[in-house]
Amino acid sequence: MLQKREKVLLLRTFQGRTLRIVREHYLRPSVPCNSPLCPQPAACRNDGKLLSAEVTHYVIPDWKVVQDYLEVLEFSELRGIIFMQTACQAVQHQRGRRQYNKLRNLLKDARHDCVLFANEFQQHCYLPREKGEAMEKWQTRSIYNSAVWYYHHCEDRMPIVMVTEDEEAIQQYGSKTEGVFVISFKNYLDNFWPDLKAAHELCDSILQSRRERESESQETHGKEYPEHFPLEVLEAGIKSGRYIQGILNVNKHRAQIEAFVRLQGASSKDSGLVSDILIHGTKARNRSIHGDVVVVELLPKHEWKGRTAALCENDGDDKASGESPSEPMPTGRVVGILQKNWRDYVVTFPSKEEVQTQGKNAQKILVTPWDYRIPKIRISTQQAEALQDFRVVVRIDSWETTSVYPNGHFVRVLGRIGDLEGEIATILVENSISVVPFSEAQMCEMPVNTPENPWKVSPREEQERKDLRNTHLVFSIDPKGCEDVDDALSVRTLTNGNLELGVHIADVTHFVAPNSYIDVEARTRATTYYLADRRYDMLPSILSADLCSLLGGVDRYAVSVMWELDKTSCEIQKVWYGRTIIRSAYKLFYEVAQELLEGKLSVVDDIPELKALEEQSRQAKLEELVWAIGKLTDIARHIRAKRDRCGALELEGVEVRVQLDDKKNIHDLIPKQPLEVHETVAECMILANHWVAKKIWESFPHQALLRQHPPPHQEFFSELRECAKAKGFFIDTRSNKTLADSLDSANDPSDPMVNKLLRSMATQAMSNALYFSTGSCAEEEFHHYGLALDKYTHFTSPIRRYSDVVVHRLLMAAISKDKKKEMKENVFSNKDLEELCRHINNRNRAAQRSQKQSTELFQCMYFKDRDPEMEERCIADGVIYSIRTNGVLVFIPRFGIKGAAYLKNKDGLVISFGPQNSSEWKPGSLQRSQNKITSSTAGGQSVTFHLFDHVTVRISVQALRCHSDTIRLEIISNKPYLTPNTELCHQSPLLLRSELVKEVTRSVEEAQLAQEAQGQGLQEEYQEYCQTKGRSLYTLLEEIRDLALLDVSDSYAM
Repeated sequence: MLQKREKVLLLRTFQGRTLRIVREHYLRPSVPCNSPLCPQPAACRNDGKLLSAEVTHYVIPDWKVVQDYLEVLEFSELRGIIFMQTACQAVQHQRGRRQYNKLRNLLKDARHDCVLFANEFQQHCYLPREKGEAMEKWQTRSIYNSAVWYYHHCEDRMPIVMVTEDEEAIQQYGSKTEGVFVISFKNYLDNFWPDLKAAHELCDSILQSRRERESESQETHGKEYPEHFPLEVLEAGIKSGRYIQGILNVNKHRAQIEAFVRLQGASSKDSGLVSDILIHGTKARNRSIHGDVVVVELLPKHEWKGRTAALCENDGDDKASGESPSEPMPTGRVVGILQKNWRDYVVTFPSKEEVQTQGKNAQKILVTPWDYRIPKIRISTQQAEALQDFRVVVRIDSWETTSVYPNGHFVRVLGRIGDLEGEIATILVENSISVVPFSEAQMCEMPVNTPENPWKVSPREEQERKDLRNTHLVFSIDPKGCEDVDDALSVRTLTNGNLELGVHIADVTHFVAPNSYIDVEARTRATTYYLADRRYDMLPSILSADLCSLLGGVDRYAVSVMWELDKTSCEIQKVWYGRTIIRSAYKLFYEVAQELLEGKLSVVDDIPELKALEEQSRQAKLEELVWAIGKLTDIARHIRAKRDRCGALELEGVEVRVQLDDKKNIHDLIPKQPLEVHETVAECMILANHWVAKKIWESFPHQALLRQHPPPHQEFFSELRECAKAKGFFIDTRSNKTLADSLDSANDPSDPMVNKLLRSMATQAMSNALYFSTGSCAEEEFHHYGLALDKYTHFTSPIRRYSDVVVHRLLMAAISKDKKKEMKENVFSNKDLEELCRHINNRNRAAQRSQKQSTELFQCMYFKDRDPEMEERCIADGVIYSIRTNGVLVFIPRFGIKGAAYLKNKDGLVISFGPQNSSEWKPGSLQRSQNKITSSTAGGQSVTFHLFDHVTVRISVQALRCHSDTIRLEIISNKPYLTPNTELCHQSPLLLRSELVKEVTRSVEEAQLAQEAQGQGLQEEYQEYCQTKGRSLYTLLEEIRDLALLDVSDSYAM
């Protein structure tokens, strides 16, 4: 029987307000204990994750241990851990969402032997807080009481060790109950895990950091920073409009000077501000770190400052900015932090020389984060000298008002500085990407498909699905080497003369049950991560490369959308959604499909499915296939024309991405200028996404997952308009239709790069495309600006995107609803779906950043060991696309590189050119206007650079110990690059990029030959969870179209 209690909660909202909530609290005679020793498993309802039966004892950490030592508890060697609900709630309320989510993920992870026990709902475990009792004492008392109950519940058969940092609790409870031991966490590790060296080192690091913090707080140093205002003051200030809430974004190119607060929630509507707030200098940041949710007080207008327009040391690509560089903008100072979004940081220890300059205390070391936006971190360690050549992970513990720098502790070593695997590991950690192998529990949920036990279509599925195997010509068109084939197409003529178009998508949700271990893992990963030379899959390869891959000649489950189209106008007459069984007849490459489209039938030898047929049969099949590709292209032209009339944008992505096979040779490249068959497939996928979006929204108007692309802010287009004006073009940005038409007409017949760069600038000005729950937005906000569609979602790539898995489940639920059947699919509530969308959006941004950073890594490794003075390949043609006060930004089409080129050096000398157009540095000055910059020497010589001028650039690499290496550009001639080898000069940039990656990986392989034995072990692990064989079809169309809308630039680099 339930017992009713009342519980008072003080909760903080995301906007910073405190709410007092009185909740009814019901106690139960039994709750899940999740122990295999449970004498009453039916009563406890232990139907989830169970503790291991092979442990010698159970461990119950106190609330303080969970808060301070969670990363030690994450070691998989520590088993039989029971997290009490009291301790988990302490983490949630005192350590914030990020730490709490880490704890939740640990509990869900099948690889870790730990469970949650809801002690506050168990009537014998629940203890009311006594009057005047400190919260900390009550929490420890509750956890001890629950530990005693748990011991007796398991019939005294399993000893329990409660670990705590409370010395009084150890004295009070240490020997109170036989079988329940209360000891310190350090004591526990020393006695039970003496050989677990990494855990001991991490524990010591955390303990030392805590002691430093405590001793520092007792010292009477002068304060470096003002105290943060109390929470109630911040809340009242936000409510009254005196203070403004937002997220701190540090400009990585001027990390010591410039940070910006992006307005959030009510602040953006109530403050009347249209731009972000500048936080000038580290003192004004007041110990806040990039990503923190902060509260800002605006300074008086006479103290407002402007952005800096000069290039600086690590200047690169930038986001279009509305203000003129010198124009003052709203400026403020941080007065409080609502949420600290601290994470793992990759750092580099100082060299021996730098350690000596830091002082005699060798234990306190200032380490430099890889990310420019993060301040130096002070850690306590005796390993500084041993670790100075390595990339290391640290975590921040605190930042006191008396300290110039935050305090942190050492976590683990990643790899040597400059080593390919170490640098890739750095990129993954910096983007919070976990790439551990799939666990045994997750793999146990996977279907089997072996030669001895081949997978087959089940008779039940044959009855429930529409069988297209003998009625439809289904085929896929993919990049060479692609193994995760998400989608296939079909087209045929119906008996009434109309056409039927079909898009068939792998039925991933048939194999991935909601809330299963593999579903939870896929939800956590949210996407497949593509790096320059590898990829990390969202789903195991048995699904992504086999049973969910729509390979040729094998039966597969699919979810299909099929339209009946008018035979002449291609207008849609009917649409059908449902589960199907297909057998793809052909797995075509893009190049082959394009040749067939153009009537070049000689490529028939490149189609394995036709090669083995007799001549007559082959000819008939070939004609059928050519008709289907031609008809698909014709339909796609009609669909595209309709979107064009509504203002669909053709955007330019300047990033050139590469794919290597498992031998690290180039295997697939993303073309910059797609073939028409790319457009054909793209339009079919966009059509499917659009119609599925409409369907799920109609069925679930308040809980459908859609994708919105808001219109960009007009001020972000100012640089685009000015640049176009310099070439005599007018860009109308009032709507997506006028923008598309303006970009189409902005063509310079003598230089096609002008239009490409203008489209690239338009892309930079775009807002981010984001997933959202329809219950959280008004319908007029659903619109997708770039694709010119009123509703849009992602349905066509469930192998590599979790958003598509959710959409498949919504579509199946909608179909069941239409048929008035019981819905088998779990549909998220609006609140849960909104939280999931935030997570997926965050992971997508991380995937974009990691892909960009890995490409930059390969570019630097390619140029690093070359002599820029001698190597012909280090000289290239560049196009000026932005003017700054001390230099220009240049784009190099040949390598897809953007970077800064200085016209004034550190010594104050300006660039000039001699008789042979060779560059020299001389005393002089620079005069800058909107569209040009002139360098004038003291001797009267001058040279002017205009927007879109072609110049000759020398490429070199600036090697950095603490950060990623950077490409350096130097203008060596104010004329376009000319070479006797004209063929090389006009060679495809894609071909040269393939050589770049080939050469880098070849040199890395040679360097690793000496470590072959060690490398073999790494390679086996790598193969277990990495795939490198090329991308799915939709990557091409999305990155050229929709993915171009994602912001992968550094928001405020100038």
